[in-house]
Amino acid sequence: MHSLLPALQKGLEDLGLSLTSDQQAQLLAYMDLIAKWTKVYNLTAVRDANEMLTHHLLDSLAVVVPLRRELAKLARPEASALVLLGDAMQASGPRFNLLDVGAGAGLPGVVIAITCPEVSVTCVDTVAKKAAFIQQVAATLRLTNLKGLHARVESLTQPYDVVCSRAFASLLDFTTWSKSALASHGVWMAMKGKHPDQELALLPQSVKVFHVEQLQVPGLDAERCIIWMRG
Repeated sequence: MHSLLPALQKGLEDLGLSLTSDQQAQLLAYMDLIAKWTKVYNLTAVRDANEMLTHHLLDSLAVVVPLRRELAKLARPEASALVLLGDAMQASGPRFNLLDVGAGAGLPGVVIAITCPEVSVTCVDTVAKKAAFIQQVAATLRLTNLKGLHARVESLTQPYDVVCSRAFASLLDFTTWSKSALASHGVWMAMKGKHPDQELALLPQSVKVFHVEQLQVPGLDAERCIIWMRG
């Protein structure tokens, strides 16, 4: 058994998130891959395993329940109930697509791909080795709904239901650069620390903030929130 499994399970319980044993194993295997690759490619500044669990895995897992709620709103009526079933969707394949911008080591994109098989996740990064890492994770963990893409987000025009970022850029830059990738019905999901009052004040009228959601990350004594926006 992985030494961090009990801590992960406690975190999942605190988040109200039910995952299969296979999904839990994939999350921990993913964390081990980050640790292995970081020795060579410096994917993350966090090296301690316990800290990685809290700052990376649980921090990203905190968005899964809110994301499923927003996907249920986007879904066709017959799909809404299916979204909430989470892993039960595995058999019927992805119904939504999500773009993780400036994905780096794949946070939260890889975590979403593992926990939400109903979502096809593309992690885009301008650094080739980071996109290659995502591809390696997809192959190693057999995540057919995950891919890494080496590109600038401004060049993407395929419409995504959700465009997300975690500590990537200011809200203005994030929405400006990724606007061409957001579907007309889609939403932006920006993960932030403290409530970004100054960044929110700089957004143009064309970007509508419809919800600022506070997050509680188990074991993390820091403010976290999601800024939900539409174009």
